[in-house]
Amino acid sequence: MNNLPQSPKLRLTAVTKSFVTPRTGHRTQAVAEISLNIQSGEFICIVGPSGCGKSTVLNMIAGLDQPTSGVIEKDGHGISEPGADRGVMFQDYALMPWQTVEENVGFGLRHGTPGHDMNKEQRKLRVTHFIDLVGLRGSEHKYPHQLSGGMRQRVALARLLANGPDILLLDEPLGALDAQTRLILQAELLRIWGETSSVSERKTAIFITHDIEEAVLLADRVVVMSSHPGRVREVVSIDLPRPRAGTARTNPRFGVLVEQIWSLIRDEAYRAIGGDESFARPNEETTA
Repeated sequence: MNNLPQSPKLRLTAVTKSFVTPRTGHRTQAVAEISLNIQSGEFICIVGPSGCGKSTVLNMIAGLDQPTSGVIEKDGHGISEPGADRGVMFQDYALMPWQTVEENVGFGLRHGTPGHDMNKEQRKLRVTHFIDLVGLRGSEHKYPHQLSGGMRQRVALARLLANGPDILLLDEPLGALDAQTRLILQAELLRIWGETSSVSERKTAIFITHDIEEAVLLADRVVVMSSHPGRVREVVSIDLPRPRAGTARTNPRFGVLVEQIWSLIRDEAYRAIGGDESFARPNEETTA
């Protein structure tokens, strides 16, 4: 039996990113010395106070930006530009309003590299498959303005999956939704990701969120970042059994993990909004 450790799908080694303000020449370090290994099929959530560099890290993995120093590798090869092997989904849907659900989902197959080896019928079947997967059968010919926010986000997810990326990069994709729709789509995302399937059948997913409960529900591991500059403060393994959608929140361990992660970012989160972090811990001191 081969007991050699599995090579990571993604490896970040001492990644630092600085920005220079053009008018003043002032240099700001957004993230510093980020090192992280992510295995194939893992679901990783990144949480931290506002401004800690979560989206900066995601953009560098996507190849939309480059580190000032350090290395980001996928399957042992450095990332230097965007690629179809990494699909990005944002909070704002980014759907084309003049195209139908079917046309939006199939856009990358028609105009990008993922569909180069497919004929028209193959592309049609693939688009139909992912529209069905996200529960939008019957809405193929509707336009974005005819859909609810949750339905639009499902279209964006179907478009992402139709392109067949190895890695899903999700930047607060549920952040703009109402609470009920968000709960529904969390469960749907776990289903579509394949939490009841074997690890080898799952996509590698990196999901940014401000919602700690959401992170604990979704993730295999939660990367907790601190700010000024952004650093990895701790990586918390989520030892809750899968599938989780229907039962995880009633597990006492769920609340323990949420509180553990909140305790790591609480003070910085208060400072980020200009609050007094002492109010976050009213019971820590006792009187004689």
